[in-house]
Formats: sequence, C-alpha cells, structure tokens
Amino acid sequence: MLNYSGHPLYDVGVATVTALAGKSEPRAITNSDLERVADFIEQEYSREPLKSFLGVAFTTNAWFNQPSFAKYPERRREYAQRLLRSYDAQLQSSERCVFTGEPVTSVAFSDKLHPGRAFRQHVPFLTGEGVINFYPWGDVGLPVSGTAVLCIQAMPLGCAKCGGKLLAVHSDNPELIFDFASGFLRFNRQALLLAQEAGMKKMPEAKSSAKTLLIETLFEIEQRRLDEKLDRRPSSVTAYYFSNSGQANPLDDRNPPLEIFHLPLELMEYLSYCVSPLYRHKWSGIAERSWRLNLKRNGKKSGDRPRRNFLYEDLFHLPDIAPVFVRRYFLRIPVRNRPEDDPRRQYSLRDEASLVSWDLTGLFLWKVMNLDKERIEQIRCLGDRLAEYINSENDRHFFMAFFSEMKYGYFRNSLIKANLSHVKNGNPPLITLDPYLEIFEEGTDVARPDWRLARDLVLIRVIEKLYQLGWLGKNKDVLPDVESNQVSEEEE
Repeated sequence: MLNYSGHPLYDVGVATVTALAGKSEPRAITNSDLERVADFIEQEYSREPLKSFLGVAFTTNAWFNQPSFAKYPERRREYAQRLLRSYDAQLQSSERCVFTGEPVTSVAFSDKLHPGRAFRQHVPFLTGEGVINFYPWGDVGLPVSGTAVLCIQAMPLGCAKCGGKLLAVHSDNPELIFDFASGFLRFNRQALLLAQEAGMKKMPEAKSSAKTLLIETLFEIEQRRLDEKLDRRPSSVTAYYFSNSGQANPLDDRNPPLEIFHLPLELMEYLSYCVSPLYRHKWSGIAERSWRLNLKRNGKKSGDRPRRNFLYEDLFHLPDIAPVFVRRYFLRIPVRNRPEDDPRRQYSLRDEASLVSWDLTGLFLWKVMNLDKERIEQIRCLGDRLAEYINSENDRHFFMAFFSEMKYGYFRNSLIKANLSHVKNGNPPLITLDPYLEIFEEGTDVARPDWRLARDLVLIRVIEKLYQLGWLGKNKDVLPDVESNQVSEEEE
C-alpha cells in the first residue's frame, strides 16, 4: 500500500510506519496497519514525554501541542481524527499529492483551511497559513494525500533526537532507510517507556553528536548484516539534522535550522569493508583513539562516554580533506593548536606505530580517493624496499630525512643518495625511473602537486614493515615526538 518516493521526510515516515506495524516492506502495509499507527499517534503524541519530543519537528500550533486545545480535549480528538485518518478520503480531481502522486485528501485539516492543504504545523519546513510566497498563483498550502500526512506525522519517531534537533537518515537504498528508521524507533520507544515509568516530562536524547551517532549506527547496521550474511548493494546516505522551530535563524552558522550530512557511495563502500574481519581490528583501534577526552572538572573525571568522535566526524569532509585525513589518522601525525580535550594533539608514532596499517590505507586510496591500482601497488612495493633497506643497513639518517623533509629537492636528493649507496653495495636499485615518476613526478624535475601525500603513503608502508621487523622498537628515538613534528591545519 505504501511506497518510497525519494523525498527524505516522507520516506523516513514510510519506514517508521512500516516498523510500527511490525513489518519490513511498505507494500505489505494495510488499512488496519494504518489504523493502529494512527491510534498510537493519537494516544501518545498529546501527552508527555512525546509532546516535548515532537515540538522539535512541528510548531506549537500542531494538533497535539495546540494550547487552545488544553481545555477542550474533544476538539483535539476531532483534529486528530481529521489529520490521522484521512487516508481513505480522496478527491476525484486532478490535484495530486506532492509526495505520493495520489489524489489529495478531501479532508480540511481545520475549518479555516482548504481540503488537502498542509502547512507548517503539519509538515516541517513549510510556511505558515497566512504566507502566500512560494506557492503558485498565491494558492497557499501544500497538496497532500491522507497517507502522506500520516507518514510525515510518524516520521519523528524514526529519527534520533540529539543536540536538541532531529536526525533523519535517507538513502538511495530503501533497506538502509528502514534500518536507520527502525533502529531509531526502537530507541525512542524504549526511552518513551522508561520516561513514562519514571514520570519524566522529557525523553532522554542520544548521547552522541549527530555525525558521530550516524556513523555509530551505520557500523551497527553493517555489522549486523555481515553477521547475518545479508547482501546489500552499495548506496549513498544523506542525513538531515533539523529543527522546525520558528526561533531558528537560517543565517546563523552556529545553529542553523537544517544541516545536511552526505556520505557518498565510494565512502560508504569503504566503511562497509571496515567492519569485515580483515580490517575491523585496525579500524577499531584508530576509532577508539579518536574520542574526545574526558578531562577532569572540579577534580573529578566524568565516567560518561564523550559525545564526539573526531574520526567519525571527519569522514563527512571526505574526499576534500583526504591528504590531511591520511596524515592524521593513518600516519598518526598530531595536530597542534587544538583544545586539551582533542586526542589528536597527542597522536604519536612512538606510542601508536601498531595502529599504522597499509591494508586500511590502500583500501582508502582505492575506494575513497579513486587512485589508480597500479600506482597504489608501486607505492606499496617502494615502501617494502625502503623498509628492507633501512632495516638491513640500519640507515637512521635516511629514515629521518625521508620522514621529515618538506622541500622536494632535498627529499629527492636523500632518496638518490640511498639508492646509490644500495647499488654500490652490490644490490639492485631501490627504485628505478619509471616507478619514481609514477609516484612522485609529473615529468622530469616537475614534482607532483601531491608528492607529500605520496611520501606519506610510502611512509605508512615503511613504518608498518619496520614495526613488524622490530626495527622501530630498537630505534624509537628516530620517530618524532609530539612537540617536534606537529602539523597544524593551516600547514596541511
């Protein structure tokens, strides 16, 4: 009976109605299912704690929040009847619902409104009843069907509340929409029961920030599907973090009424690999060292888990910050000028060389940065050869120069000297011309714009191999400490 339409608010509502009905496919929804959902909404929305929860999505003149209904509960019931049970009432006209394409409902949502027209108190982000702007010919209101209104009324239950706003997650994969909505619905229903039993007027919010919660939930979904051996086609995700409050200022960069977070297809595919047995351990280690630190306040340290994970939140800036991301999380280079509760200022290869992983990095280059596989393989092979050279010759000077040199000419000279030294000892060259050009140069004496990224990538493989060979454990003093090799955001 129901179908996804491509509109995020409606689709999350469809998934929520489906989950409330105890089903997994919207097409399996029946009129009796819609009736049970309407009953639940009518019973719970008009009382605390859901009443406060829903105020984030709908304005104070929504049917369940309308102050004038406080003394007239029969008027509230009559309004709820109109709004929630109009899915069978349809006009035989050419006017169609903007969400479903069905005929609009013949029910007017108040005595002052035209039949089948919704406003801000019915659908988030619309204008009020008296505003004629943004409607063709001043014909105010959004044409909607009864099923669309019911789904959008249910939509907040399939969202997570965090930071005073709602997080709705949409995807080009309907299964993923349902997984997020049903997961958030389970949390909200449990929170509702606990709040009612405790006599609380507000439901507890999610403990994580919006971006961190999104990634945490995504990993839970991917892990479950992996455990259950379920297939899923690659898909992108777009999340909407919003409030329908009339107090919100759309020009306020600090707290806008709507923020959109996007995870593109290539990044989603990378993250799906990170939960697999081959990558899970190393990824979990990096993620665990990315939580905001709990600092002591008034002599005490909070036992609660921090709300933010910087690794998770930096994912939303990819691929734009890919070189910085590689250097920060895969190479463990610290970042200076950060607050004391930011763990990234304490990153150190001396203590965290075990977290350096070529497998994670190579996968990142392939899936996220779309780097040519041949170049990735050449980078790996060069890293292997340099690590073997450093270990066999104990060339500490070359390692330090390769690690820290910031001028391309000096960097190339150090590599040439090591190459010559290796050949003089009767060994084959560490690197030949074609692979060198492929990795570091665009032509003779013309460095690639990303040569520092290429150096960092080679270095990741070198450090991993030297750690495995035990050389790093014996030569920790060649690794930079936190103070001597921090890199600020501006320098990167």
